[in-house]
Amino acid sequence: MRLAELTRPDLIFPDLPGSDVPTILRALADRVAERGLVPDVDDLYDRLFEREQLGSTGIGEGVAIPHCKIDGLDGVALAIGIAQRGVDFDAADGQAVRLFFLIVSPPEDPATHLKVLAAVSRWLKADDHVERIVSLRDRQAIYEHLQAESGE
Repeated sequence: MRLAELTRPDLIFPDLPGSDVPTILRALADRVAERGLVPDVDDLYDRLFEREQLGSTGIGEGVAIPHCKIDGLDGVALAIGIAQRGVDFDAADGQAVRLFFLIVSPPEDPATHLKVLAAVSRWLKADDHVERIVSLRDRQAIYEHLQAESGE
């Protein structure tokens, strides 16, 4: 499963505003909803925030993978966001998070949800992708990097 197959350039946000968890999650939810992927922006935000309260999705090395399941989706959606200043996301290693992979999927497809989480994790471990992605400022350039680097 390639990350470029799961997202598209208009779901890449190289300029996330905010310096705390609620603001970042709200920005991600708003932008995903603006693209028509979810029926209710407040429901998405609430589910993302609730998931974060269960335990941080900050996996370390400047990366977080906020994720949730939500009704009304046609399939899994992957959005990518970058916060240039870094955000305290209570990550396992204590590092500020700059790169966010938002995964939203329908509840009736838990296997695909897990496959996407695994694909993101594999991709992150494959190379120095985090620094490269964070250094790019253009959504198309980020998308092209994802296309070129499958992580498989």
